[in-house]
Order: sequence, then structure tokens, then C-alpha cells
Amino acid sequence: MVRWRRLIGLAAAALTAVTVGSFTLAAPASAAPEGAVTPLVVGGTRAAQGEFPFMVRLSMGCGGSLYSPRLVLTAAHCVGSTGTNTSITATLGVVDLQSSSRIQVRSNYVYRAPGYNGNGKDWALIRLATPVTGLATLPIATTTAYDSGTFTIAGWGAAREGGAQQRYLLKATVPFVDDASCDASYGGDVIVNEEICAGYASGGTDTCQGDSGGPMFRRDASNAWIQVGITSWGNGCARPNYPGVYTQVSTFATAIASAAASLGG
Repeated sequence: MVRWRRLIGLAAAALTAVTVGSFTLAAPASAAPEGAVTPLVVGGTRAAQGEFPFMVRLSMGCGGSLYSPRLVLTAAHCVGSTGTNTSITATLGVVDLQSSSRIQVRSNYVYRAPGYNGNGKDWALIRLATPVTGLATLPIATTTAYDSGTFTIAGWGAAREGGAQQRYLLKATVPFVDDASCDASYGGDVIVNEEICAGYASGGTDTCQGDSGGPMFRRDASNAWIQVGITSWGNGCARPNYPGVYTQVSTFATAIASAAASLGG
């Protein structure tokens, strides 16, 4: 099975633009072919302003989470190689991307997971030119203690397979799918020690194109949000028996923390 990532990265093929009001987002030049592997929120509802203050929208058409006031955690397939990068704009602090109160900050550096080659290790950090104050950050899971149960997904991606990306942040909940079941659904394509799956056997709710890099999260023992996954890939959007596949954050927690420290965040 071809692993077709849910996005639109800087290294991806040609892009067109999707315009939502006055806000223009990058989008794939064509919809994914039938049977292709893609990432997205389908079956979601609109998030309330301030509900998920750590959510980030990235100008290349991906999502992310605020790891620290100056660092955004996203997917490796959303960015180019490690190095200086001033081309990305992060939009934060709003659910409505057209809101006059939105915060927008440019990037100045990208750190992509060492060894990333399109399969697994799908995480990256984007350093912002200036720190963002007044917004909550999203801690990451450092053990597998929270890698089960019911998760929350959120993003500005398509609300249906092949659809346009969204002006308003959507949210949904999806249940954990065990490694063996998920890997069987994808014919052995899941990297079970690096990826975590979530979704309903009946489909209907999922992340989608444009949600790549955004967080999958749940409540921890203190009832605070904690990130357990990064939206990575899947077969279409919300199809039956094809759960979403996410980077398993706990697997890379030490590497992410080390990279963050090297970036000053």
C-alpha cells in the first residue's frame, strides 16, 4: 500500500489555493486517488473560542500545537529539511482564522526529526521568531500511560474527504484502536512502535487533509490536556475500518525534548 501523507508539505507536489473568505490556505492540487493513504476533522463540531488555546494553524496548510511559547510541534511531512526557515506563518489564539484578534508569528527555524524519510518519525519543531505570550502550551506524553482510551482531535482541515479546508476550528473524539487491529487494516503498513491509531470501525469521524501535524490529546490524571499523537496519515478520511494513524508522541518524547532544548525552547 502506498503511504500517502495527509498533506501538503513544503516538499510536496504542486499546490493550489483554497480561499475561505479573505483567508487563503494551501491545498493539494488534486484530491487523493481512490485507495490512497491520506491524513484530516470529519464528523466534528465547532470548537469554542479558548477551548484549545494551544492549537496552531500553519500557512503551508498544516496544524500544530504550541509546545512552548516559541516552539510549535507538528509533523515532519509538513516541513522541509532542518535549518533556517522564515517562510512559515503560524496563526494562534483563535478558532476563526479570520478573527481580528488572531496572533500571527513567522518562523525562523525548522527542526525535522533526524532520519525522517516519509515512513515513521513523523514529527518536527518550528521555532517562532518571537515568543507567544498568554496562551497555554500542550504538554506531551512521556510514557505510554495515556496511549489508550478516548482522544480528542482538532483542526482546520477538510470536513469531508476531498473537501475544502475550514475557516473555523473543528473538534471530535475518537477511540483508541489497538496496534494489531490497525496494522491489519493497513496490510502491515503501520509502524507499531512509532505510531498510534484511533477511530471508529464504522468510520464517520476522523482527521483529514489539512489536519496533518495537529495534536491528538486527552485528559491526564490531573484532568489537564496532554498530547499523545500527531496527525500523520490514513486511508482517505473517516472510511470504515481505516482508523487515523498518528505519530506516537511518547515514543519520541525524549528526542523532542532534546531538540526543543537545542532550539532554546
